[in-house]
Amino acid sequence: MNPLIHYHVDAELALIGLARPPVNALGQPLRAALLEACEQAQADPAVRAIVLYGANGLFSAGADISEFGTQASCAAPDLPGLLQRLTSMDKPLVAALGKLALGGGLELALACGYRIGEPGTRVGLPEINLGLLPGAGGTQRLPRLIGARQALDLILAGTPVNSETALRLGILDRVAKHADALLDEACAFARELLGDRAAARPDVPYPDPAGGLPDDFFEHFLEANAPRWKSRLAPRLVLDALQAACRWPLTEGLAHEQVLFKQAEDSRQSAALRHVFFAEREAAKVPWIEADLPLRPICKVAVIGAGTMGGGIAMNFANAGIPVILLERQQDALDRGIAQINRNYANSVKRGKLAPEQLEQRTTLISGTLDYADLRDVDLVIEAVFEKLEIKQEVFRTLDEVCKPGAILATNTSSLDVDRIAAVTSRPHDVIGLHFFSPANVMRLLEVVNGRQTAADVLATTLKLGRTIGKLPVVSGVCFGFIGNRMLEPYAREAHRLVLEGASPAQVDNVLTGLDLNMGVLSMLDLAGIDVNFLVRDANRTAINHDDSYCRLGDELYALGRYGQKTGRGFYLYDDRERQEDYEVIALAERLAGELHIPRRPIDAQEIHDRCLFMLINEGIQLLDEGIALRASDIDLVWINGYGFPAHLGGPMHYAEQLGLDKVLRGIEHYRQTLGAYGEMWFQPAPLLARLVAAGKTRIERF
Repeated sequence: MNPLIHYHVDAELALIGLARPPVNALGQPLRAALLEACEQAQADPAVRAIVLYGANGLFSAGADISEFGTQASCAAPDLPGLLQRLTSMDKPLVAALGKLALGGGLELALACGYRIGEPGTRVGLPEINLGLLPGAGGTQRLPRLIGARQALDLILAGTPVNSETALRLGILDRVAKHADALLDEACAFARELLGDRAAARPDVPYPDPAGGLPDDFFEHFLEANAPRWKSRLAPRLVLDALQAACRWPLTEGLAHEQVLFKQAEDSRQSAALRHVFFAEREAAKVPWIEADLPLRPICKVAVIGAGTMGGGIAMNFANAGIPVILLERQQDALDRGIAQINRNYANSVKRGKLAPEQLEQRTTLISGTLDYADLRDVDLVIEAVFEKLEIKQEVFRTLDEVCKPGAILATNTSSLDVDRIAAVTSRPHDVIGLHFFSPANVMRLLEVVNGRQTAADVLATTLKLGRTIGKLPVVSGVCFGFIGNRMLEPYAREAHRLVLEGASPAQVDNVLTGLDLNMGVLSMLDLAGIDVNFLVRDANRTAINHDDSYCRLGDELYALGRYGQKTGRGFYLYDDRERQEDYEVIALAERLAGELHIPRRPIDAQEIHDRCLFMLINEGIQLLDEGIALRASDIDLVWINGYGFPAHLGGPMHYAEQLGLDKVLRGIEHYRQTLGAYGEMWFQPAPLLARLVAAGKTRIERF
């Protein structure tokens, strides 16, 4: 028998175990081995029922994602054909779902007549997260099992459900008492079916999956969700497939599903989302860190500063079961910080996202202090005080004195020089940047800033810890703004300058949101705070290192006290967060343009797109060339998870590859030539971009 399959006959049962570690991905080799085993069981007259299970305890996490977009994806036996064959067998098939049955793994289980899970089993169809739809019967068999509405919700959510929910929905027929008993109970289930002379496949509970739904259900569903989906293709294809399940016989629905799946698989959006999937796995790899490097234990954490950022950071550790101490200078500030954390948790309980006992467990893990001496036994301390170098350096001098040897000293700075902060300590090898994004208890991105002297085990420990607390850690070197905020500077620069040249703030932002960014750059500055942006820019004018007259508009808004949403005025007017165009800003831009001798003119959407996006891309390529970013895909992760760049565009670097690097270079050179002295100063192609185009390369990589 093929080594990818464990095959054993136990009396009248054929036990077929999937054995392709680590997750039994259903690539072509395993599909072929599984088909061979099932055909053997079908042909054996001594076998009356078949039990499928995961030989390593896990059923299957789905298809082999590396096959998508290649010939291997449809190489015989393809998954839809394999599952069709299983449904035609005249012997009962029982799927024993250990740990995970996701995507193609769940579709395999749905092709079996019966399913049993274990208490910890999670099942789901996450293909939507890759810009795909279930393509091996999921959109056709699941609605016939649990109804169209519940199937639609499950597929569009793309998140797995636990065994209790799966049993309630009808995806599972039974749940074993415990994981160790799963296979035994699956065999007992199969023998019970034989004793009852049960059919190989029972009748489906929902022969009319849309039964009870209004006739115009799908039309209204599309109308309600289209604004949220924006230009995403996959949700629309899922809806199309579910409609087919409700209107056509199974055979015709399966055929239509295949057409839709191929359309999704061939789309740029799916290619981009698959790029993001693999990028997340690559981000965990640091070339100079050995896999067996011992890590530092992190059992207790401290956070300096109990403001919005510090409190959010503390919540991450409490959520992961790690005790954390919040330190503040004044008792009233500490009390406010703790109270805000408690309100955040209470709101989670109200929304049903947290059980009351979890609230109590997490709040008890967070304590407060006014005394640095209480930090003497912590394993990690994260500074989250005002973004001013001298203040942070003073904090680190104190931490150097009070923290135990081997404690990791981290700064949450968003732009300052981590090496200059480390230099005031006697242990710069223990210092690292951990840049959380606001709100820190929600945002997934964590920029891990590796200082010049940061020890390898400090970097490795914080990367693992980031994943433990549910973050996506991405390594950056030390420079102004690291990866994300350094790229934000030229991106925001062009937005400011375009308004001076004649575009309105709404015109600039609408081009960017038309590309499916969560918000335009000027709206983002209003949300973050015009004052915050000014203070960061003001503290780093030497790092910008050029004439900064382009940001005079932002400077003037700051001087006028127009700080954005929190003051009701910034680039826009706000009425309870509802954004409105403000013609005073346009008049201000006209005045400043006159003072700066900047000609004003009509500006079209293409110019806004190219100037903002090409300079964002150009800066990312420069970061890669300097070694600040380890790989182009890391840059994509930063901008998707920290700045709202659409995942279905793959991030700015992947987007540039799709546009064509030669097109990006030509655009930058065009504006260098046509924007006069401003173009000469700012539109300088990154040398790596020029080298890539000259070499005929289509991928962004250092060489």
